[in-house]
Amino acid sequence: MMNLNARLDPVLAIAGGHARDVDADARFPEEAVAALRESGLLGLTLPAEAGGLGGGPHELVDVLGSLAGVCGSTAMIYLMHVSAAMPVAAAPPPGLPDVVADLAGGRALGSLAFSEAGSRSHFWAPVSRARLNGAGVRLNAVKSWVTSAGHADVYIVSTLTADADGVDLFAVPASTPGVEMAGRWRGMGLRGNASTPMTFDAEVPESYRLGAAGAGLDLMLQTVLPWFNLGNAAVSVGLSRAAVDAAIRHTSAARLEHLDESLSALPTIRAQLARMSIELASTAAYLTQAAGRLAEPREDTMLHVLGVKAAANDAALRITDAAMRVCGGAAFSEHLQIDRYFRDARAGHVMAPTADVLYDFYGRAITGQPLFESQPSVTAQAPA
Repeated sequence: MMNLNARLDPVLAIAGGHARDVDADARFPEEAVAALRESGLLGLTLPAEAGGLGGGPHELVDVLGSLAGVCGSTAMIYLMHVSAAMPVAAAPPPGLPDVVADLAGGRALGSLAFSEAGSRSHFWAPVSRARLNGAGVRLNAVKSWVTSAGHADVYIVSTLTADADGVDLFAVPASTPGVEMAGRWRGMGLRGNASTPMTFDAEVPESYRLGAAGAGLDLMLQTVLPWFNLGNAAVSVGLSRAAVDAAIRHTSAARLEHLDESLSALPTIRAQLARMSIELASTAAYLTQAAGRLAEPREDTMLHVLGVKAAANDAALRITDAAMRVCGGAAFSEHLQIDRYFRDARAGHVMAPTADVLYDFYGRAITGQPLFESQPSVTAQAPA
């Protein structure tokens, strides 16, 4: 199907070469994103007939895990592009006939604009509502935590359906009048992904909508959620693997001169490294299984969709914390970069849907309850 390594290796070299200054300066990784555009990987999961590579969940996991291991910010920017592109491909907006091809070919970088302060991490429940007027649809939404804010070319914006119950998704080009960003992103981790609030006070044609009026919730749950959760878990696993590898390298090389032995000769250090490695292997196996469930859906596919992000997010918290502990002062400084993995890993747990929300959803699913009390028809079905 494709030689992923030939496409990915140059991107990894560029992203890794700039990861330190992207983190230190909290700047958008322009060089890495440009390399992604050129590589064709922005179309990794999009259909070949639209100019994409036709890849699936396993390929996405491989690419995202590798990217996260060199630059978490670049990996998250890439994940948000994929998460935005997949619903566009599933329900192409007729008013933007070239948008799928542009997203696939690197001419357009996409991102999601779902979260709002009024509903916070409950991304599926926007509080903004579109209005119909003679010229089209008026959006009036203030979005928080928009990755690639000010850098993406197309934003997928959620809003309550005008004059009806339901949720709509609109593909909104960045050049649309009334699309603005606010402030500058300086987070604890993922400091280069430009996750600032944005305002969409814009008039767009109804033909920019993805699917029929009110179809947005299904697209969120059946298309966006599976790809985003799987990809987010892959980022957590990639960060965890980078932390484990760095910890093993450091403790194997650093020496206690008065004992004439390496740090890894200490039983306490070896035990910590073993626990980290075993948890990483277990989480990576679950991630591979979840990717398989998306590639070939089964009855329990949605359980994997709900569980894999929460499990991988929490594993990354524990693994990167342990890496900081076993490497001591060397990790507390910046030269090992374990501190960056530690900080970047904190984002996944609180990124909507948060790990705690996913545990609740998982519990609802296994006890036969609807995922959303306000939408009793929404149950844990395999994604389309």
